[in-house]
Amino acid sequence: MMAISKMRKFVIGSLGAMVLLAGAGVASAQGKLGAAAPVTYTNKWEGYLGFTLNNFQAGQNLTSHMNLGGIEVEGTRWLNQRWGVAADGRMDAGTTPVTPNPYDNARVLVYRETFMGGVQMRGPRNQYAALGLQALAGASHGTFSQGPNVAPELVGLYTDRTKPMFSLGGNVDVNLSARMAIRLAPAIILEHYGNETREWFGLSGGVVYRFGQKTHR
Repeated sequence: MMAISKMRKFVIGSLGAMVLLAGAGVASAQGKLGAAAPVTYTNKWEGYLGFTLNNFQAGQNLTSHMNLGGIEVEGTRWLNQRWGVAADGRMDAGTTPVTPNPYDNARVLVYRETFMGGVQMRGPRNQYAALGLQALAGASHGTFSQGPNVAPELVGLYTDRTKPMFSLGGNVDVNLSARMAIRLAPAIILEHYGNETREWFGLSGGVVYRFGQKTHR
């Protein structure tokens, strides 16, 4: 729990710093280029496409961590200007070191397919940027059996399995126009691939596109 608390403080601090930098940068750009079209946040739908980076441990007793990089696709249905429901899909992959073994395997490819759903909350916002929070829950399927002709458990990896996964984090959207924004989203990723729940830091960045009928204010 202490680790989660520290990571939560880091995520909140990162979001605060990003908002300050985004507001200053965009305000400066607007001063040079002229005012953008008004951003009203009255869209009904929102789509997001981004790249992800997460750290992870691919076996219960491995001593080394690994990095996973991938892609994220998310859709949000805004119920009003503050609350929305989201569906999220991610695919990421990377190579991990394994335990010493006689099979000539030093690193093995690992990849995950994750599907989650949850809620979005849009917080402070203005013409230039918006700050939001997000809570997602779902399942992640991990493939650990990519070593040549070697069962993953023989080199310290999990077996192929589907397990619960949660993402708790936030995002800052820097507006390019009323419809488009650049998003940066840090999060705490909770997974239960092994015998305990473990928490990891995740980061996503990409493009937001807003569309649809206006919602009620």
